[in-house]
This record gives sequence, C-alpha cells and structure tokens, in this order.
Amino acid sequence: MISLRYGANPHQTEASIELPDPSPLKILNGAPGFINMLDALTSWQLVRELKEATGKVSAASYKHVSPAGAAIAKPIDEAFKESQFLKTTDFSEVASAYVRARGGDRLCSFGDTLAVSDVVDVSLAQFLKTEVSDLIIAPGYKPEALEILKGKKKGGFVLLEIDYDFMPEGIESRELFGIGLNQTRNSRLISKADLQNVVSENKTICEETIETLLVAAISLKYTQSNSISVAYDGQIVGIGAGQQSRIHCTRLACDKADKWFLQRHPKVRGLDFKDGIKKVDKTNLIDQYLLWDSLSSREEEMMLQNFNTKPEPISREERIEWNRQYRDICLGSDAFIPFRDNIDRASRSNIQHTVETGGSLRTPYIVEACNEYDMTLTHTGIRSFLH
Repeated sequence: MISLRYGANPHQTEASIELPDPSPLKILNGAPGFINMLDALTSWQLVRELKEATGKVSAASYKHVSPAGAAIAKPIDEAFKESQFLKTTDFSEVASAYVRARGGDRLCSFGDTLAVSDVVDVSLAQFLKTEVSDLIIAPGYKPEALEILKGKKKGGFVLLEIDYDFMPEGIESRELFGIGLNQTRNSRLISKADLQNVVSENKTICEETIETLLVAAISLKYTQSNSISVAYDGQIVGIGAGQQSRIHCTRLACDKADKWFLQRHPKVRGLDFKDGIKKVDKTNLIDQYLLWDSLSSREEEMMLQNFNTKPEPISREERIEWNRQYRDICLGSDAFIPFRDNIDRASRSNIQHTVETGGSLRTPYIVEACNEYDMTLTHTGIRSFLH
C-alpha cells in the first residue's frame, strides 16, 4: 500500500493505493493525489489501446478523469506550430504525439496529467520543462529525460512508470457509499476489425481516416460516459464529455472543434498582442476573440486592452468558408446516436465520417441523415463505457 497526498478533496486526509504483487507501477518522483491516480491510470489505458490499435506512438492529456486531448504521432505542420505558439516542429515521435494531444484543447490541458505509450526521451522532457503539467505516466524514461523532469515544479513533478505488458483480467471492484460494486473488467479492445461495418451509402474511408476514427472511438472509452468526440488527422480536436443529453455532447464537441480549426485562421495567427503577454494568457484571449459575440461589454473591454491594434472579428461566412476546407473530420459516439439532430449539428462542423455503436430503434433515421450529408457511418456494435 502506498499513501497518497489526499483523497478527492484535501479534507479527505486518508488516501492510498493498493498494488498487486509484483507491482506493475512505480512512483519515481513526487507525491500523487487521488485524482492524479485516477487520471494517470485511465489515461495510460487510453494510450496503450491506441498504440495497440494503430501501431503508432500515442499520447493523451487528461483533466478530471476525461481526456482534454489524445493523438498518435505525426509530423507537425507550420499552421499547428503557429497556432500553438511552438518554437520548433523538430520533435521526436513520442514528443510529437504529446504536443498534438495537448494542442487538441490547450485551455483544458493546462495543469494536466499526461500519458505516453513509449519511453520518454529528451525531446519530450525539454518540451515539458516549460509547460504547466502535474504528472506523467509512461512505460519508461531515458536517464537524461528523467533527470530533466525531476527538476520540474521545484522537484515536485510526479513521475510514474508502468509495465507496458500489465493487463489485469477478471472481476473489477469498487466501493461506493459503503456498498461494493463488482463487474467483469472491460478488457474488450477496439481495433480496425471493428470498423468494417460501414452502413451508409458512402463507404469511402481511406487508411489515415480509419486511424482517426480509431482515435475518436478509443478516446471515448476512457471519457466519462455519454460522450461525443471530434477527431482530425489522428488527434482529438473536440470532446463533449459526460453530458446528460447526447445532443449537448455533440454541440460541445463540435463547438470546440470549430474553434480548433479557427485557431489556424490568418486573422487569429495575425493577432497583434501587446508585448509581455504570456502564452497561457494568449490562449485565453484567442478563446475570447473566437467567442466575441457572446462576451459581455466588460469582457470585451478587458480583452481589447491586450492588443496593440483592435482585431477584426471573423464573420460567420468566413468561419464557414474556413472550416469547409478541411477534409476527413470524424465524429465518434460512445453509444448509439439516438436522434438525427446530432448528425445535423455535426454537418455544420463539416463532419464527414461518423463512428457509433448502432443498433437502436432510431438507427434507420441516423443512416438516412448521414446519407443526406454524404457522410460515412460506421457501426462498431460496441458500447464503449469503461465504468
């Protein structure tokens, strides 16, 4: 048994984790808390499953037991570099996977737990030095990378090492309100074989898009239940997590995705910030700029104080035209989509591929809606809740 700093809240002073023997997990540095461990163990499962499904280095950025972002390793282009305030695009595979995962929602990734499927190298460690993050879990660390990360947060950065081959089976148990709950562990991994049942009239899905659909579907499994994801080019660009209504999940995920694509717009990349504004503040200002129409007069006044010249808003027509240039945007649902309003909203965000469980009484209406918009629709037959 290993003691934790505290439970879900600081006043819950008694908190610990129990490890099997032999232990698959090591704490190499720092003192994690209860929610740190929930994020770490959930995010690790996500990146491991992504690696198994795609064969590519994978990463996730986690906050409050849901992914802020997830991605597989790919080269980083100039537009991504500028929109994320990066100084270079010269990253190793494991670093690029995390940079892309963190860049999926940089507001929500602030102060995250991160997981990577492969050994942490100097490229990733150097990137993390200047980012606000609480914990990393990985299957190993290069010695120099380990020393760099031990110096982060004045020596308090939490470093966890986990055995890649560890895979528990059997019954999973928890106690809630003094009552024990038991279930067979959800060890059903999602793979390319689960994406064969394309039920729409349009059945054209290229190999790269299949990878993106896997990112969308697998990420949802490790999100609070009743969720929608939007993915593009092998990374999450919008998550609507754990809402009571699926259309609210869809609106949230699509709104986030719309903003992600607009971060690459010339008007955003050309914003004339005043000198000395930190990256995190620029991130918040861009979010406000893209939500300009919904700001109060005071919020607008405060936002504009941070620019040398007053920016020009992006019109509705410009937004639509900009987002329409992107191809093979994918939407995932962790259970069947109940009403076609989800597909109608997805179409406004230029979604071209959808993956869901299928099999509900209203599924024919979802197929019909996808056919109207010339979307592909893939049924996995799997409801992917983790808990």
